[in-house]
Amino acid sequence: MFVIRVSFIFFFLLFILPSTVFSITGLEMGKEEEEEEIGKELFPDILREEAVARLNELGEVSDADGHLERTFMSPASQKAINLVQSWMDDAGLRTWVDQMGNVHGRADGMNSHAEALLIGSHLDTVIDAGIFDGPLGIVCAVSALKVLKIRGKLGNLKRPVEVIAFSDEEGVRFQSTFLGSAAISGTRPASALLISDKSGVTVQDVLKENSFDATEESYLQLKYDPQSVWGYIEVHIEQGPVLESVGLPLGVVKGIAGQTRLKVTVRGSQGHAGTVPMSMRQDPMTAAAELIVLLEIMCKNPADFISYDKHCNGFAAESLAGSLVCTVGEISSWPGASNVIPGQVTFTVDLRTMDDMAREAIIFEISNRMYQTCERRSVSCIIERKHDAEAVKCDPGLSSELKSAANSALKRVAGEIQDKVPVLMSGAGHDAMAMSHLTKVGMLFVRCRGGISHSPAEHVLDDDVWIAGLAILAFLETNL
Repeated sequence: MFVIRVSFIFFFLLFILPSTVFSITGLEMGKEEEEEEIGKELFPDILREEAVARLNELGEVSDADGHLERTFMSPASQKAINLVQSWMDDAGLRTWVDQMGNVHGRADGMNSHAEALLIGSHLDTVIDAGIFDGPLGIVCAVSALKVLKIRGKLGNLKRPVEVIAFSDEEGVRFQSTFLGSAAISGTRPASALLISDKSGVTVQDVLKENSFDATEESYLQLKYDPQSVWGYIEVHIEQGPVLESVGLPLGVVKGIAGQTRLKVTVRGSQGHAGTVPMSMRQDPMTAAAELIVLLEIMCKNPADFISYDKHCNGFAAESLAGSLVCTVGEISSWPGASNVIPGQVTFTVDLRTMDDMAREAIIFEISNRMYQTCERRSVSCIIERKHDAEAVKCDPGLSSELKSAANSALKRVAGEIQDKVPVLMSGAGHDAMAMSHLTKVGMLFVRCRGGISHSPAEHVLDDDVWIAGLAILAFLETNL
């Protein structure tokens, strides 16, 4: 009996126990391999590390020392064009730069003649900018397509996908927004080439300086045929605080506010600061100050000025109260000396609201009251409309697909989520506004810290960049 027990123990130690340990170890190794495989499917090396590194690299490409500034066709913009084109090449895309400096990267997919999905945002910046406004959408899109290339699925797209880095959206240099996307959508005539900056240099001049044709013919040829385009999507930082307040990295945009830019010129009587009595002055500076305060009052309480029965000209007064914003962002005087009553003061007005009819009504009222104020003060007043963009409603179908893609990205990173992806309105203008005249559009917002934008304090978490890239990838996967 003792011999049998010893033999059994020996057999157990020699054969059964090692196989059991091997099975347990194999199970543990299986879990590790599974976790590693899941990590690979999320592609953090491309969609997070590389994407963030590229955003930082692009943020160093500036025309100014000490702050980020990259305007239309500047030396820095040329460097940015080359850099982004190299990233598109790296993603396996066919690339080119068009006659307005827009950078294109295209994957033809299975049918190069099918209607194309366009994905875009802008390369230019405001003065003293952050690094995410515009480039985030470009980098995330290129990164998502690079993932498809690595997986060998770039050729499996059922329709062409084209990423476009637009040359000018902010309108800083020429005070005219969407120069890049408006050319492609056909919303701006060839006379746009004759728009000049403060130095008198035209769009045409600066394009020729950078070896572009800049002819009317070459400009008109930029317009895409609507029949060749399936839709347009854009990923952009929110530039507001809502996503951060609800604790979610992504939101779907349902519409973009319409906007008007005015230039107001007030002319008075220039004179000596010490010899003209206060009662005899025709001072454009004090008149401009009153006009600016009037603007603020009217925009804070629009119903007090344009509504008498809570409804005016087909729009609800409440729609203004909820979305109307007015900003004086620039003011200058001539001759601009401390001991001289100025002869002329100029300031800009940026006015935005979701209701186009309401926007026209408030502009009409503001203009009338400004003229009345100037007449009372014995100064002249000229109000010029420099830019108009109608409010845009995003396509419900595209928005639904983007919402599903955003949910998919959140689940892949964080598992099941309880909160729904929020639906937001955009008070800021985007290239999607111009592109809406060419095709249906959809937008995805990405959380930014404090809602801060147009500032070096602008910031997006690395993980939010990653999730935005995953969302685009999930959207593209529906087109495989």
